[in-house]
Amino acid sequence: MPGQDDHKRRTSGKFKRARFRHALFTIAPDRLSGGALVRKHLKQEIVTKHVSLTLPGWPAHCDGMRIGHFSDFHYGDLLPLERGLEAVEILSNLSPDLVACTGDVVDLHHEGVDPLMQAIGSIDAPLGSFLVLGNHDHLDDPVAVASIAEDSGINVLEDRVMRVPVGDHVLNVGGIGWAKKVKQLSGMIDRLETDHVDLLLSHNPKAFIEASRRRIPLTLAGHTHGGQVAARNNTRRNLAFAHRHNAGLYWREPSALYVTTGIGSWFPIRVHCPPEVVLIELRNGPFSASEEPA
Repeated sequence: MPGQDDHKRRTSGKFKRARFRHALFTIAPDRLSGGALVRKHLKQEIVTKHVSLTLPGWPAHCDGMRIGHFSDFHYGDLLPLERGLEAVEILSNLSPDLVACTGDVVDLHHEGVDPLMQAIGSIDAPLGSFLVLGNHDHLDDPVAVASIAEDSGINVLEDRVMRVPVGDHVLNVGGIGWAKKVKQLSGMIDRLETDHVDLLLSHNPKAFIEASRRRIPLTLAGHTHGGQVAARNNTRRNLAFAHRHNAGLYWREPSALYVTTGIGSWFPIRVHCPPEVVLIELRNGPFSASEEPA
């Protein structure tokens, strides 16, 4: 049964606004269409991308490392458990060395997300699975979301860095919590307990401004959904107007950012912006990049 803290969270202004948006953009369109919008939405194929990246700051002892990246499941009315498990299976079949999930695993309520977290934590990735929380993960009970993830074998990075053994060396994987503004995100990166980060996970891609200043080789992010509606031949022309970095790969010497368009949605329409799972293969050297279907 929900306790007093649950009641406080679910009667807060932020939760009420999120619930109103959910009713307006998810429940109402689905009911008006007799469920057709959501059925069509869930039939859309989850695409897989293979991104090959060579970065000057990437540690040479991690050459050939394969990072599986997904984000923004938004488990709930627009993403039932079966759809989430489908995305996890797709990524698992790509045999990543490390799994990075950049937040918003849940949409509104966290109840029932345990099997999805367990599936993510069960991916056979030798270097482990890592998660940062997104703004939707904070709406209901972020402590419970993080606890479920940790119990499922996922490393939750809340403004901290983990030293991941790679042979006789380490990979420094950092993760920061949710914040909306660039100044807040910059402060979070500044407070990380080490000056050296090889890979940064952030739900909000605006963290890349500070990450590139700090010369962090690679930042992974989500949050934007690529606007969910994009131009046919240019995914960066989309509805994510508030984000300069909103879909795909960005380069600001000597740092790179990949923003995934995510698995789930917050309204049941995706146009020229399908849900995606991304496999990123990394090497040390002068910057180069290529992308193809995985």
